[in-house]
This record gives sequence, C-alpha cells and structure tokens, in this order.
Amino acid sequence: MATPVSLSVVIPVYNEELNLPVLFARLYPVLDALGRRYEVIFTNDGSHDRSIELLKAEYAARPDVTRVIDFNANYGQHMAIMAAFERVRGDVVVTLDADLQNPPEEIPKLLAQIDAGFDYVGGYRLHRQDSFFRTYASKLINFVREKTTSIEMTDQGCMLRAYRRPIIDAIVRSGAINTFIPALAYSFAGNPGEVGVKHEERHAGVSNYSFYKLIRLNFDLITGFSLAPLQYFTMFAMACAGGSLLLVLVLAYMRLFLNDNTNGVFTLFGILFFLLSVAMVGIGLIGEYVGRTYQVVRARQRYFVKEMLETKE
Repeated sequence: MATPVSLSVVIPVYNEELNLPVLFARLYPVLDALGRRYEVIFTNDGSHDRSIELLKAEYAARPDVTRVIDFNANYGQHMAIMAAFERVRGDVVVTLDADLQNPPEEIPKLLAQIDAGFDYVGGYRLHRQDSFFRTYASKLINFVREKTTSIEMTDQGCMLRAYRRPIIDAIVRSGAINTFIPALAYSFAGNPGEVGVKHEERHAGVSNYSFYKLIRLNFDLITGFSLAPLQYFTMFAMACAGGSLLLVLVLAYMRLFLNDNTNGVFTLFGILFFLLSVAMVGIGLIGEYVGRTYQVVRARQRYFVKEMLETKE
C-alpha cells in the first residue's frame, strides 16, 4: 500500500504568471526536505494570464505530488481555498499565497507547532513589507475585530497557516459561503497557536486585493462571527433618539416660553437629516445579515471546476 499523505499544501492562484516559476523553485525543495509524503494543490481561480499553462507544466513535471484545480471563472480566494479543502488528502493542511510574501521556507515553523500538539497554527508577519496604509489599516481592522468578535488572532491577514485534518473537515461540513477561513478555523480549534513568520516584498506583479475587496473581507469577518454591529447600532440609535427628543424639547421651550423661533426650522431639518442617515446605515447593516442568510438558503452551486489534474491513488 502507498504511504498515506501526511501534508497538503493549498495555494490559490490568480494572475500569478510572474511568481509561479520562483514559487516552484523554492517550494518543492522545502517540502522534499521534510521527509514526509506531501501533495501541493493549486487552485487556478480564473486567471487571465498564463498561470494555468505554468500549472499544467508543473503537474506534468511532478505528477506524483502536484494537483491542479482549474475554475471556469474567478470565484475569489475563499472559494479557491474551499475547493482545495474539499479534496485534500493530508493529515495536516498548510495554506500559502502564491505571491511569495510569505516565504515557503517558513512552513517547517508551522509544522513544528502542529507536531507540538496544536491543532491550528496561525502565522503573524514579522517586519511587514507592506505600504504604510496597508500596515496601519490592518492594525485598525485587527482592533475592530478584537472588540466585536471572540476571535483572537495577532495577524488576520497572514495566509501562511497550518490546520489539522479534523479542523479542515469541520470547515467543509459548515458549508460556509462567505466567511473568513482563519476565523472559522479558530472557532473550531481546541488548541490554537501562533508563530511569527518572515514577510517579504511581493516578488512580481501587484496585489489582487483591491481596497473594496479588503472591506468586503472584513465585513464577512465581523458579520459572520458576531452580532455586535447590530447591537452597537441599536444602542447608538437609541442614544440618537434620546438626544433628538431632548433637543426638540429645548426648541419647544424656547419657542413657547422665550418666544425664540429664529433657528427652529433649520435645526429641525438638521435633526431630520441626521436621523435619516442613521436609519440608512441601519438598513445597510441589516441588509448585510439578510444577504448572508439568502446566500445560504438559496443553496446555489458555489463554484464550477472546469478541469482537475491529479494522479489517482
């Protein structure tokens, strides 16, 4: 019988033509040196460049350890990772970005923590090489997440993470549509851990995460794991209503007893516009939760695999 797969490395790929040759050259020697049977699963997330051709060539060169999932369109990083999670064979699963900002050479650090007894190990970036804006925006988002959820992570934006197989199976069974995978794994883990990993500048190309995608990602994180936004909004709306009532009483007193009606109309218009904006924010927030519910109950196919390259066991 063949030796069971011990390690699965999952790598989503979207327009990484310039990075893939360097990734191949650095990743496989690291994994070969581990002395355990492994597989690498690449998910081509509808790339428009030559990424799929390079992945096919790598599969032809290393069919014993390489598997390729080819989507027909771009479904996003979450679906690319979930498709691989549904097909992994290893007892331990490591996720890694293809842009080389998290060096493959750091994988043994995570595996050492897994071997020490942790069932989920998250990496946090040491000496980040991102721009000032991305670095401090990430710190702000981490602060908001700490205050609104029970998820404890030093660096939620680091993709280099390791999971024991039961955690992966729980994530797959959850059927999550749009949720933050590291946070979901943390909620399932019994003994989570963290380890500092190196961070490098992107080898080539530009980040595929636009500002809008980063906002969407963190909406998924906060609304997927907490009702705190709704509760905070309710308390804020109650405070606004109380303040508005107090202001109306003050204006009424000034008009009836002090005969002062000079600014009453403009003040009431100001109150009206403010309360209207608060109501619109509340509707949008409620819509986020309703939209998530709709995506789950409609049970539509989440992605379509155009082609699967693998060697059957």
